[in-house]
Amino acid sequence: MTTAFAATGGFDFDLKAILPRLRIYAMSLTRDGDRADDLVQQTTLKALAGRQSFRPGTNFAGWMFRIERNEFISGLRRARPTVNIDALESTDLSTRPCQEDGLGMGEFMTAFRRLPKSRRQALLLAQVAGYSHEEIARHAGVAIGTVKSRISRGRTMLAHFLR
Repeated sequence: MTTAFAATGGFDFDLKAILPRLRIYAMSLTRDGDRADDLVQQTTLKALAGRQSFRPGTNFAGWMFRIERNEFISGLRRARPTVNIDALESTDLSTRPCQEDGLGMGEFMTAFRRLPKSRRQALLLAQVAGYSHEEIARHAGVAIGTVKSRISRGRTMLAHFLR
């Protein structure tokens, strides 16, 4: 298959025949359909631009997969974030670790689950969904004062749980 592959019907025929395999390989590299399609397109363009460098009778599939792999790596390098050292102070070159954010969110969710259902629901509707106290009262079938009380007490309980 290696030497016979390129000799079967010319460069254009072989390129068209290998496109599905290039797409599969691109999906394994990118794990994203759109990025995989872009990678196959870039690989095809590179192969067409460098078709004079391919030697007939050699492994066409290996040549194409090498182009695709190199293009993927080049894309990763291009997407790597860069920092202009001249424009920043030395304190701006580092970033705050984000592991504590996950721990804090876990603690919050544990505390939030401990709230009574009525207070949890009132807090969610008010703070996350952005409903007014009147809308929450209508939804829950209670007085506006009850909603305000549930929200206030829910916040107080959360603060107590998170100490």
